[in-house]
Amino acid sequence: MPSYLQKIFKKGHMSVGPALVFAKLIQSTTMHFSYFASVVLIVPGIIAAALPSVDTHASRSSLVSHEKRNFPRTRWMKRDRIASTTLLPVRIGLSQKNLEKGHDFLMDVSHPKSSNYGKHWTAEQVHEMFAPSEEAIDTVRNWLVDSGIAASRIVHSDTKGWYAFDATTSELEALLNTQYFTYEHSSTDEIAAACDEYHLPAHVQPHVDYITPGVKLISTKKTASSKRSILDGGRGKGYEPLRRLKASFGAYSHYNSSSLATCDEIITPECVKALYHIPPASKANPNNAMGIWESGDFYDQEDLNLFFANYIPYIPQGTHPIPNFVDGAVAPVPVSEAGGESLLDFELAYPLVYPQKLVLYQTDDINYSNENPTVGAFNTFLDAIDGSYCTYSAYGETGNDPVLDPIYPDSADDGYKGKLMCGVYKPTNVVSTSYGEAEIDLPEYYMKRQCNEYLKLGLQGHTFLYSSGDFGVGGSPGDATESGCLGPNANVFNPQFPVNCPYVTAVGATKVYPGHTVFEPESAANDLIGQPYSRAYSSGGGFSNVYETPSYQKEAVAAYFAHHNPPYPYYEGTASSNVTLGSNGGLYNRAGRGIPDVSANGDNIATFLQGNFTLNGGTSASTSFSIQIFLLQSY
Repeated sequence: MPSYLQKIFKKGHMSVGPALVFAKLIQSTTMHFSYFASVVLIVPGIIAAALPSVDTHASRSSLVSHEKRNFPRTRWMKRDRIASTTLLPVRIGLSQKNLEKGHDFLMDVSHPKSSNYGKHWTAEQVHEMFAPSEEAIDTVRNWLVDSGIAASRIVHSDTKGWYAFDATTSELEALLNTQYFTYEHSSTDEIAAACDEYHLPAHVQPHVDYITPGVKLISTKKTASSKRSILDGGRGKGYEPLRRLKASFGAYSHYNSSSLATCDEIITPECVKALYHIPPASKANPNNAMGIWESGDFYDQEDLNLFFANYIPYIPQGTHPIPNFVDGAVAPVPVSEAGGESLLDFELAYPLVYPQKLVLYQTDDINYSNENPTVGAFNTFLDAIDGSYCTYSAYGETGNDPVLDPIYPDSADDGYKGKLMCGVYKPTNVVSTSYGEAEIDLPEYYMKRQCNEYLKLGLQGHTFLYSSGDFGVGGSPGDATESGCLGPNANVFNPQFPVNCPYVTAVGATKVYPGHTVFEPESAANDLIGQPYSRAYSSGGGFSNVYETPSYQKEAVAAYFAHHNPPYPYYEGTASSNVTLGSNGGLYNRAGRGIPDVSANGDNIATFLQGNFTLNGGTSASTSFSIQIFLLQSY
């Protein structure tokens, strides 16, 4: 018997976010679901169960193709037909209603000129608006029952988003007019069950989003090669969070922390307040707090205390963020283990928001956040603040991706042994995040499913701000190519995720250049190697290859092209329009969502890290803009 047929195929853990800058707080709700899991044994001759055959009375002429694989399988090798008696776990994702209207709904409550501006929805209203229609629910269920799948075998999720049942291979092949094969990955021990195309009755097809197993090759085992961090040097790398320039605090002791005369050399809290006319935060609204997301990087209290003592002594020693730990995350850590990203975020935020509260969304256990990080990002955080997302079905996926996302309980020795946390926290009005990765590193379905969530949370009044990256129009050097750009000549723009989503606010970085003051206009941050950091740093920007220019951005983008037209060839289109990246010799997608939306200072920031004074820079520092949005909402 071939070795690949002795492996077990299992779907894995079936678990399941911006508004513009005009958002307000509304509560979220926890959604529960009926869990349904199965194991598929891809072994000829093993009969999992004796199930009645499917009635195939439906006319084949009424069938239409629903999904077809039109791209090469690259490293996946097609093997043998799956035995007719093998039991397969089937998921049918139902089409959501009104999703095509979601953008207009969000603009209606987010645009200042709208009569409904600020009239945000409840979580229940969002769910009811987008849940599959009763027609879709009934049509698909009736089709299954009429085809011989007994009603008692069918599980319907509490969120109404999908059906689940077990079927033999022969049943499913007859139901979908297809054939199922095993596929083996050429460089790993992964195996998948899939077909090349499947069909649905014409009257059923509009009501179905996707079916699994289907054409998507979902591997059954998470391997070391797929565990790349959004922070490490491999594929899936995110932004190098800091351009650190260590210096003795004594060398800067002659700088007056309240002076604005040296803001072109060192950015202090007083410089930031002067740049953006931020008033003292004298009020503490008990119903409002600002959220900061972290993973794989941790703050320590000793460095916070040092920063407080030297720059904002009116903040009591020991002041710390409210911990909202997700899936086994921990913080703070000893000073020797502290990370510059977390400290930069909190040392920028506290001087501007105190006495308002900060909430820390520290996400994922030490195994997934540090030792064996995943390529995917932010889904477990979204699960924790919106329980319905744990089982949300869209674009061929229900819940978290079994390959790209962490799986809980985590079997690793230091893994989190609890269940995936769903809907356990209420999201704050504003959440600031300094992490991301290249758009090219993630499947389109993964990004679009997550982007839908930002739209829905935006409808409820939550704003999500993400930094745009630190490498100009490219990704991190070494990601895709040595330059970080795409294409055979490594010169095609490499936009970032999740700032490519039109429903988050993308934040770029500016700088007070030498000889300039905080009373003059800033310019985009662009530091050459050694001036002063060891690596080049340029505020991230570009145009998405997945999302088209959103309506709210068209006027600004048109003005940009009219007055600052890039001197490069371009192409126009998105992934959904089958436009090839870099076609016609183009270097960027002129029809894509523009990045960033806004910018704020992100260079030469005064911080303390592991007991030392340090100057830091990066678009992660530009979260001072999100602080302004938070402060506007606090009054």
